[in-house]
Amino acid sequence: MRQATPPSSPVVAVVVPTYRRADLLDRCLGALCAQTLPSSQYEIIVCDDGPDEVMRETVLRHARRPGAPALAYLPVTATQGPAGARNAGWRATQAPIIAFTDDDTVPRPDWLAAGLAAMRPGVDAVAGAIVMPIPPNPSDYELDASHLQEAEFATANCLVRRAALDAVGGFDTRYGMAWREDSDLQFALLEGGYDIERAPAAIVEHPLRPAPYAVALRAQRKVRYDTLLYKKYPRLYRERIRRGPPWHYLSICALLAVVVLALAAGQRGLAVAAGLGWLVLTARFFLRRIRPTRKDLPHLVETLITSIAIPPLSIYWRIVGSLAYRAGFP
Repeated sequence: MRQATPPSSPVVAVVVPTYRRADLLDRCLGALCAQTLPSSQYEIIVCDDGPDEVMRETVLRHARRPGAPALAYLPVTATQGPAGARNAGWRATQAPIIAFTDDDTVPRPDWLAAGLAAMRPGVDAVAGAIVMPIPPNPSDYELDASHLQEAEFATANCLVRRAALDAVGGFDTRYGMAWREDSDLQFALLEGGYDIERAPAAIVEHPLRPAPYAVALRAQRKVRYDTLLYKKYPRLYRERIRRGPPWHYLSICALLAVVVLALAAGQRGLAVAAGLGWLVLTARFFLRRIRPTRKDLPHLVETLITSIAIPPLSIYWRIVGSLAYRAGFP
């Protein structure tokens, strides 16, 4: 489904991957259709990673609005994950510049105009600003999520020349979740000699979504993609993501292993010593996480539980990724 093509080809195509979040997509499309950039100069391509009639109708409703830009609904079935969905989107357009955002963002009215203004001759990509409001007394989840505002390059807000995307092959579809696929593209562009600039005036708001209990544990699955990124770009990974292995987590896991082995061998004294070491390191991890966040009892309990479980889960998923991608330990 697509509106009639406007007389002039669009200068920029906005690619929005989505997956069964019609309410969020509706909000995002409302903001995208209200851009100050003339509607004839841009198009919107919604890449549905879980093709659904409700999602298609959401796009169609916005496409019918008077003065709306051209909108396309693109069902994606060949891959799974936002990386593959974005590839399907930018390859479906001939626009020379591709803007990426997510279905849970709210681009400000001048987002596209400001982003295009930053795409000066010789600039191959720009990273816009992400605003993620959090409460004054945040939870650990809210504080952690807000670090997206500090990202060097995030697909929630960036513009890339189509020629550069063609040259580097777009996104690596092995990133099956929304994690590190944007850094992978950034590193591919940097290694290809392409120029990436900041566009602080191009702003998208990224409201926090409600999260399930102990969401930090589920998030550890994403760590396996760190190993893929490290395998492909070890130098840039060490410079921009992590300078070395997570020694704190490794120390906690090593002490746990000593406790188990010592008990199995009947070495009670060694098990107690290792257990005390584990307790001290885990307590330090808990206190570091809880210090800048709220202190109500439910949140304290949740943070304690996740502080105990995160280190072994994180190391487990690093090992899974290292084996799956035959990579080193990031």
